[in-house]
Amino acid sequence: MEEYRKLRAQHDFLELCNRSDLAAQLTVTPVQRLGVDAAILFADILPLLEAMGVWLEYTKDDGPVIHHQASSRTNVEQLIEFDPQEALPFVFDAVRTACAALNGKVPLIGFAGAPFTLASYLIEGGSSRNDLKTKKLIYSNPGAWRGLMERLCPLISQYLNAQIAAGAEAVQLFDSWAGCVSPEDYERFGRPHTR
Repeated sequence: MEEYRKLRAQHDFLELCNRSDLAAQLTVTPVQRLGVDAAILFADILPLLEAMGVWLEYTKDDGPVIHHQASSRTNVEQLIEFDPQEALPFVFDAVRTACAALNGKVPLIGFAGAPFTLASYLIEGGSSRNDLKTKKLIYSNPGAWRGLMERLCPLISQYLNAQIAAGAEAVQLFDSWAGCVSPEDYERFGRPHTR
């Protein structure tokens, strides 16, 4: 959309996501201009990882790049634990601002990255076609993999619940990279053990 291109020429992608006023504007604009039947929160799935203490950067040609990858149990244990409402207030401010602007005309849909997809970005350092580093960690260090899932799963749940509390009427999970492992392996390694 022209409105997005104009804002994108003035702000980098992370700034658009991290500024609640701009994110809300980009959430509401398609509803106003196109008359669609729902608004989808303008956000990205990776700020959760940035709040865990990794350096996230969006490069012009390569997309997201994670500069501190989690490739061992030690790396996983060094990830910061946090409350999404405290660490990412701009997301929930964007939800509230967009809901106010929508004024009940259409529902707002929030979202998050699913545990496997976020883990893949964190381990690979960005997008990957084959997820070799992720598979290596899953098969060679299942303890580290489980530890990562035990950190990501509750965090994602809290993040989605906070979006609902802020006004989102529905939320969805994006598991873009889960197809790289078989269903049997995902069942075996994808679910965290409860303590």
